[in-house]
Amino acid sequence: MNDIERRPDEARAAPATASPQRWLVLTAFAIIYVVWGSTYLAILFAIETLPPFLMASARFLVAGAALYLFARVLGGAAAPTRVEWRSTAIVGVLLLTFGNGLVVWAELRVASGVAALILGVEPCCMVLLDWLRPHGTRPGAQIVVGLGLGLVGLFVLIGPDALMGGGRADFIGVAAVVLASLAWAAGSIYSRHARMPRSPVLATGMEMLAACVGLAVLALLHGETAHLGDTRVSLLSVAGWLYLIVFGSIVAFTAYVWLLRVSTPARVSTYAYVNPVVAVLLGFALAGEPLTLRMIVAAAVIVSGVALITLAPRPAESAS
Repeated sequence: MNDIERRPDEARAAPATASPQRWLVLTAFAIIYVVWGSTYLAILFAIETLPPFLMASARFLVAGAALYLFARVLGGAAAPTRVEWRSTAIVGVLLLTFGNGLVVWAELRVASGVAALILGVEPCCMVLLDWLRPHGTRPGAQIVVGLGLGLVGLFVLIGPDALMGGGRADFIGVAAVVLASLAWAAGSIYSRHARMPRSPVLATGMEMLAACVGLAVLALLHGETAHLGDTRVSLLSVAGWLYLIVFGSIVAFTAYVWLLRVSTPARVSTYAYVNPVVAVLLGFALAGEPLTLRMIVAAAVIVSGVALITLAPRPAESAS
């Protein structure tokens, strides 16, 4: 079967036209907001004694294989075509090899405040790329204001001390986070219009398997296999790795892939604003970290920006 052929019963994987049940959409948003807000800490634990690229590669190998087998054996999904493998491989490399893998590696060099602020521009990147693509969607004024409020709120949340101080930021680390943000935005937009499997679970598993290969290549280039036998892995790193597999990958990423099909890029990308707020609240509730007035104000500004974006009318695609 060549690249332009498709199964007779298969429709092009465009965003769903039928509106899903509201509670499913809200549940999926809650998952990516809360779970991905907690993965910052899990990543930090995991890379304490595990090489970053190898850790991420093994994470997506396990999660991707589990999702693929589940979709094919228990979910009854049809065997993917070569076109679908190509599309999911592109998405997997953009989202997970570069979008996620570079962030994991950058946490060794970049202060968390700097990384969080840079990743906060991701919604802007997604809206801009979605506008610039052929027949793109021009953002309305309400979405633009919401994006601006989100950035302001992130700056207030992180604080000038963390941005100007911290001491761990360097050019290479910052560049890696910027590239990760652009790659994630590009992969997200591409996945909405590429030929993908009908099953979001199958698509997610295929993307993770492709990312596993890409991350393994980066691990080889980074020299992480040279001293692998000398690595003493802590129980905390293993726990962080397992959490990333089950919740960060299988649960949250599947929800994200599904949301990209049924919602707009601007709405889905609001997780980048909410995740730092969730991280702060979890630190206060579970780790006894302080909750200051500045954090409360920042959270209110961010939530206001997210509300403007999510309540904005869904724009129509441009005809040209």
